[in-house]
Amino acid sequence: MKKSFRNVAILMAIATSLSACCPSTSSQQGCNQVADQSCVYKNLPFEMDEVKRPSFPDNQVCITDFGAKGDGITLNTEAINNAIKSVSEKGGGKVVIPAGIWYTGPIVLQSNVNLHAEENALVIFSDDFMLYPILDTSFEGLNTRRCQSPLSAWNVENIAITGKGVFDGSGDSWRPVKKGKLTEGQWKKLVASGGVVEKNVWYPTEGSLKGAKATKQFNTPEGLTSEAEWNEVRPWLRPVLLSFVGCKRVLLEDATFKNSPAWCLHPLMCEDITLNRVKVFNPWYSQNGDALDLESCKNALITNCIFDAGDDAICIKSGKDEDGRRRGIPCENVIVKNNVVLHGHGGFVVGSEMSGGVKNIYVADCSFMGTDVGLRFKSTRGRGGIVENIWIENINMIDIPNEPLLFDLFYGGKGAGEETDEEVAARMRAAIPPVTEKTPAFRNIFISNVKCKGCDGRAMFFNGLPEMPVKNVSVKDVIITQAKRGVVISQAEDVTFENVLVETVDGSDRLKVNNAKNLKIDGKEYAEIGFKAQSIEL
Repeated sequence: MKKSFRNVAILMAIATSLSACCPSTSSQQGCNQVADQSCVYKNLPFEMDEVKRPSFPDNQVCITDFGAKGDGITLNTEAINNAIKSVSEKGGGKVVIPAGIWYTGPIVLQSNVNLHAEENALVIFSDDFMLYPILDTSFEGLNTRRCQSPLSAWNVENIAITGKGVFDGSGDSWRPVKKGKLTEGQWKKLVASGGVVEKNVWYPTEGSLKGAKATKQFNTPEGLTSEAEWNEVRPWLRPVLLSFVGCKRVLLEDATFKNSPAWCLHPLMCEDITLNRVKVFNPWYSQNGDALDLESCKNALITNCIFDAGDDAICIKSGKDEDGRRRGIPCENVIVKNNVVLHGHGGFVVGSEMSGGVKNIYVADCSFMGTDVGLRFKSTRGRGGIVENIWIENINMIDIPNEPLLFDLFYGGKGAGEETDEEVAARMRAAIPPVTEKTPAFRNIFISNVKCKGCDGRAMFFNGLPEMPVKNVSVKDVIITQAKRGVVISQAEDVTFENVLVETVDGSDRLKVNNAKNLKIDGKEYAEIGFKAQSIEL
């Protein structure tokens, strides 16, 4: 017999028949291809201005007019950038990349330019590290130095990358690879191709390995004082494929972005940004191979896209620790709708770099297939920042290796499933610090109409901080079947479950709770559940 959250316990069975859990349709369902984007704003749970799309004069040039050759041999960096510069200086328009193989170094967009790659246009970025200057920038939320991105723009407005062409970042030439992520045959082939191996990690060059040794954590080398030292580790300074910083009215539409050296798409401190019908593909083994990292941006639409990532897929960020708090720019007013994620550490993710805050996010009508985690909220002590006012509805998932829903405030920097329970427990045993500006907070999060068939971990895991529990989370009309384990709630307050069905593979549908306050399950309230384990069998 199926059972539901009806009685208090540290362990509780779940009761609610499948027929009783009948999710309502989305208030915005049916607004799919968004030819008219205005429909995605109907009945939003927060106020948000419509995202402004760029517009361009009727002026068009082709990169071949500037000497570009699509033979896959000619280096077209100068020709493409000259075409962009010419159009921008004349007031704007379209720069066309026709069908062909276009070999190039870094491309820099300028104001009022639509870079349009036509169908069967394949833009291949060179893997000559020397073509990418070392710049002051931000990566993984920290102020640091990295190589210039293959596609970049700084403080410009009214820009776009459109068309059905493909942009390939030649990321395999930059990325280290962990042995555990490949089959034995793949690993042997990779090692035989060159590079160096240390501690079961393959590095493409000696410079990459030297950069790794100068890095204590999170890919940021330390102790480099001269340009000569920085140049020695240049191959370690993997750029994101697309870096747009401080830009306004940005459009990415129809294009495919793949094989990034690090993150793929990284809009940073941008305003009015639209991603529509974009495809992002990074190899599943790609280190730091996030698909989209929207960081400290305001007013964004992410619609009708497909993501296949080596790390997190659709990720909302706002800087890390002191650097992020000093910047103090939240990521806010974001609509994520009608997207598909084929692989990734998380389907939709907030954090772990969220020190500037995240607020007013609406996620609806998305499918996650085989992502390590489905809905992933992560941070750790030291971040600071407030994540609040997140609405998620109509999410379908299958074959999730870990949790369909995860709140992890003890995030240790590893991918889901890569860290043992003992490692997490060791961090949790640390002394409880006072609440300061370094304490992250997650609150006011509303999740409804979610279905997941198959997960190899816990059905849900709430793991807040003792000094700052996860607060005011509503989970409504949720079905999770074929779960290996049940629901675990730890360090949480004001959590509401309504019409939730969880079925585990061994039939032991359970909810485990400790250190929770004001838990409400199908209308029944439990004021406080302490740390000490107790069990009541139904």
